[in-house]
Amino acid sequence: MFKIDRAKLKESHEGIWLLIDFLMLGLLLLNLLFIIFDSLYETSFFIRVLDWLSPSIATHYQPVHDNFIFIDLGFITVFLTEFCVRWIVAIKRKTYLRWYFFPFLHWYDLVGCIPLSGTRIFRFLRIFSILYRLHKYQIIDFRQSGIIRFLSFYYDVFIEELSDRIVVKVLSDAQKEISVGSPLIEDVVTQVLKPRQTVVNEWLSNILRHVGDSINDTDKGAIIREHVKRSVGLAVRENSQVSTLNLVPVVGSTIESVLESAVSDIVIQSIVHLLKDMTPEKIDNLVQHAVQAVPSGDNDINQEIITVVNESIEILKAHVSEQRWKSQLS
Repeated sequence: MFKIDRAKLKESHEGIWLLIDFLMLGLLLLNLLFIIFDSLYETSFFIRVLDWLSPSIATHYQPVHDNFIFIDLGFITVFLTEFCVRWIVAIKRKTYLRWYFFPFLHWYDLVGCIPLSGTRIFRFLRIFSILYRLHKYQIIDFRQSGIIRFLSFYYDVFIEELSDRIVVKVLSDAQKEISVGSPLIEDVVTQVLKPRQTVVNEWLSNILRHVGDSINDTDKGAIIREHVKRSVGLAVRENSQVSTLNLVPVVGSTIESVLESAVSDIVIQSIVHLLKDMTPEKIDNLVQHAVQAVPSGDNDINQEIITVVNESIEILKAHVSEQRWKSQLS
């Protein structure tokens, strides 16, 4: 059942208009029931049912049926009056960008007021419009009703099943296109990476310069410098020519230590200068030479990348195909 939130009704400051909404909602329901009853009255079966219940019902209703159009015009007068009042208020409040937008946006109200049997059905849309306004101000929360929860759940199930199948179909078609020799890698390189090569080169250059500054920094580069010194020291000590310095009396070990420290500093500074000197132009030149050096007939790497893409798509399809609505039922 729908519950009216009185607190939200007070907070909305639209009390008079919401009261009118409730009044119009009641009139619309009454009018639609009246229309349905009068339409059924035109069938012989319905008249026999009324005669079975009470012969006087059909007899007393006949004058009403004969003048139904005038009774319906009374309802239409009320509906049109309410429509015009809301239009005037919308103009004063500048609810829409233009004053004439209101009748276009609420066209179903005008069409429903035409006293023809084919247009009266649009009065149902007016009921939904009123209910939407009540839901918008949270005066009536339709999401808490059992019917709405039921319809919402199966709507989500339908959308999930439909979208999953579409996505799986698209991914399967993509896999087929890749497996038959679609130039995926070449397209990625030429259409995705190539136009952004300048940006990528600039980014790599900044990264390398930042790494060089970090190595050169006393605190940040201590670990890397220490590692280089240990590696260079080990290489110097294992060198047969340098090891002969230990044969020099007194100063041999000192010379070896100084040489080890000097070589370590030279290596570290060479690495720092190399990294800081890597401009975008040099990176671009290096990439161009590296690409040209790759054998054109070697398709192993391309095949491996395609395999990775296919396996990734399979995992994605498995996740997409998972029916999450079943977990909600359980």
